[in-house]
Amino acid sequence: MWHLPRQLAWFGVGGFIGFIVDAGIVQLLVSKLGADPYVARLFSFACAATATWLFNRHFTFHKRGDYTLFGEWSRYMVAMSAGFALNYATYALVVYFSHFVQAWPAIGVAAGSLPGSAVNFLGARQWVFSGRRNANPDRPGKRPERVP
Repeated sequence: MWHLPRQLAWFGVGGFIGFIVDAGIVQLLVSKLGADPYVARLFSFACAATATWLFNRHFTFHKRGDYTLFGEWSRYMVAMSAGFALNYATYALVVYFSHFVQAWPAIGVAAGSLPGSAVNFLGARQWVFSGRRNANPDRPGKRPERVP
Protein backbone atom coordinates (compact mmCIF):
# COMPACT_ATOMS: atom_id res chain seq x y z
CA MET A 1 0.00 0.00 0.00
CA TRP A 2 2.97 2.35 0.52
CA HIS A 3 3.40 2.66 -3.23
CA LEU A 4 -0.18 3.81 -3.83
CA PRO A 5 0.67 7.55 -3.63
CA ARG A 6 3.54 7.02 -6.08
CA GLN A 7 1.25 5.14 -8.45
CA LEU A 8 -1.39 7.87 -8.23
CA ALA A 9 1.22 10.53 -9.00
CA TRP A 10 2.60 8.65 -12.02
CA PHE A 11 -0.94 7.83 -13.17
CA GLY A 12 -1.66 11.57 -13.04
CA VAL A 13 1.40 12.29 -15.19
CA GLY A 14 0.28 9.63 -17.66
CA GLY A 15 -3.22 11.12 -17.60
CA PHE A 16 -1.83 14.55 -18.42
CA ILE A 17 0.06 13.07 -21.38
CA GLY A 18 -3.14 11.31 -22.45
CA PHE A 19 -5.04 14.59 -22.18
CA ILE A 20 -2.52 16.36 -24.43
CA VAL A 21 -2.78 13.56 -27.02
CA ASP A 22 -6.59 13.38 -26.78
CA ALA A 23 -7.22 17.14 -26.88
CA GLY A 24 -4.62 17.74 -29.58
CA ILE A 25 -5.94 15.08 -31.92
CA VAL A 26 -9.62 15.94 -31.47
CA GLN A 27 -8.87 19.65 -31.96
CA LEU A 28 -6.85 18.95 -35.09
CA LEU A 29 -9.50 16.68 -36.57
CA VAL A 30 -12.34 19.12 -35.90
CA SER A 31 -10.71 22.46 -36.69
CA LYS A 32 -8.40 21.50 -39.56
CA LEU A 33 -10.16 18.54 -41.16
CA GLY A 34 -13.78 19.40 -40.41
CA ALA A 35 -14.47 16.11 -38.63
CA ASP A 36 -17.57 15.59 -36.54
CA PRO A 37 -16.56 16.29 -32.89
CA TYR A 38 -18.34 13.16 -31.61
CA VAL A 39 -16.66 10.81 -34.09
CA ALA A 40 -13.30 12.54 -33.82
CA ARG A 41 -13.36 11.98 -30.07
CA LEU A 42 -13.61 8.21 -30.52
CA PHE A 43 -10.40 8.24 -32.57
CA SER A 44 -8.61 10.62 -30.22
CA PHE A 45 -9.55 8.42 -27.24
CA ALA A 46 -7.99 5.35 -28.86
CA CYS A 47 -4.77 7.28 -29.47
CA ALA A 48 -4.72 8.77 -25.96
CA ALA A 49 -5.46 5.44 -24.27
CA THR A 50 -2.63 3.81 -26.21
CA ALA A 51 -0.27 6.60 -25.16
CA THR A 52 -1.25 6.24 -21.49
CA TRP A 53 -0.92 2.47 -21.67
CA LEU A 54 2.64 2.83 -22.94
CA PHE A 55 3.45 5.32 -20.18
CA ASN A 56 1.74 3.40 -17.38
CA ARG A 57 3.26 0.04 -18.27
CA HIS A 58 6.75 1.53 -18.00
CA PHE A 59 6.44 4.05 -15.16
CA THR A 60 3.30 3.59 -13.06
CA PHE A 61 2.78 -0.15 -12.67
CA HIS A 62 5.79 -2.41 -12.39
CA LYS A 63 4.01 -5.63 -11.44
CA ARG A 64 2.47 -6.72 -14.67
CA GLY A 65 0.66 -9.92 -15.51
CA ASP A 66 2.25 -12.25 -17.99
CA TYR A 67 0.00 -11.25 -20.87
CA THR A 68 1.30 -10.78 -24.36
CA LEU A 69 1.82 -7.19 -25.39
CA PHE A 70 -1.41 -7.24 -27.41
CA GLY A 71 -3.23 -8.99 -24.56
CA GLU A 72 -2.15 -6.35 -22.07
CA TRP A 73 -3.07 -3.51 -24.45
CA SER A 74 -6.49 -5.11 -25.11
CA ARG A 75 -7.22 -5.45 -21.40
CA TYR A 76 -6.12 -1.86 -20.87
CA MET A 77 -8.42 -0.59 -23.62
CA VAL A 78 -11.36 -2.49 -22.10
CA ALA A 79 -10.54 -1.18 -18.62
CA MET A 80 -10.28 2.39 -19.90
CA SER A 81 -13.62 2.09 -21.69
CA ALA A 82 -15.52 2.30 -18.39
CA GLY A 83 -13.87 5.60 -17.52
CA PHE A 84 -14.22 6.74 -21.11
CA ALA A 85 -17.99 6.21 -20.94
CA LEU A 86 -18.17 8.79 -18.13
CA ASN A 87 -15.67 11.00 -19.91
CA TYR A 88 -17.48 10.84 -23.25
CA ALA A 89 -20.90 11.49 -21.70
CA THR A 90 -19.57 14.68 -20.12
CA TYR A 91 -17.79 15.65 -23.34
CA ALA A 92 -20.91 15.04 -25.46
CA LEU A 93 -23.10 17.15 -23.17
CA VAL A 94 -20.67 20.06 -23.18
CA VAL A 95 -20.24 19.92 -26.97
CA TYR A 96 -24.01 19.66 -27.49
CA PHE A 97 -24.87 22.66 -25.32
CA SER A 98 -21.99 24.98 -26.25
CA HIS A 99 -21.25 26.31 -29.72
CA PHE A 100 -17.93 27.54 -28.38
CA VAL A 101 -16.93 24.01 -27.32
CA GLN A 102 -18.10 22.68 -30.67
CA ALA A 103 -15.40 24.86 -32.22
CA TRP A 104 -12.89 24.11 -29.43
CA PRO A 105 -13.56 20.48 -28.46
CA ALA A 106 -10.33 20.30 -26.46
CA ILE A 107 -12.27 22.16 -23.76
CA GLY A 108 -14.83 19.35 -23.75
CA VAL A 109 -12.01 16.82 -23.38
CA ALA A 110 -10.85 18.71 -20.28
CA ALA A 111 -14.37 18.73 -18.84
CA GLY A 112 -14.67 14.99 -19.33
CA SER A 113 -11.26 14.10 -17.95
CA LEU A 114 -11.93 14.09 -14.22
CA PRO A 115 -15.09 11.93 -14.03
CA GLY A 116 -13.41 8.88 -15.55
CA SER A 117 -9.99 9.14 -13.91
CA ALA A 118 -10.77 7.22 -10.72
CA VAL A 119 -12.49 4.44 -12.64
CA ASN A 120 -9.52 4.23 -15.02
CA PHE A 121 -6.98 4.03 -12.18
CA LEU A 122 -8.84 1.24 -10.41
CA GLY A 123 -9.28 -0.73 -13.63
CA ALA A 124 -5.60 -0.42 -14.51
CA ARG A 125 -4.33 -1.20 -11.01
CA GLN A 126 -6.71 -4.02 -10.12
CA TRP A 127 -7.17 -5.75 -13.45
CA VAL A 128 -4.59 -4.90 -16.10
CA PHE A 129 -1.43 -4.42 -14.05
CA SER A 130 -2.29 -6.42 -10.92
CA GLY A 131 0.47 -8.98 -11.44
CA ARG A 132 -1.92 -11.67 -10.21
CA ARG A 133 -1.14 -14.09 -13.00
CA ASN A 134 2.55 -14.01 -12.07
CA ALA A 135 1.69 -14.65 -8.43
CA ASN A 136 0.01 -18.01 -9.13
CA PRO A 137 2.59 -20.81 -8.76
CA ASP A 138 0.04 -23.48 -9.70
CA ARG A 139 -0.38 -22.08 -13.17
CA PRO A 140 0.43 -24.59 -15.92
CA GLY A 141 3.93 -24.17 -17.26
CA LYS A 142 5.34 -22.71 -14.08
CA ARG A 143 7.26 -24.87 -11.65
CA PRO A 144 6.54 -24.47 -7.96
CA GLU A 145 9.51 -23.37 -5.90
CA ARG A 146 11.20 -26.03 -3.80
CA VAL A 147 11.23 -25.61 -0.07
CA PRO A 148 14.57 -26.74 1.47
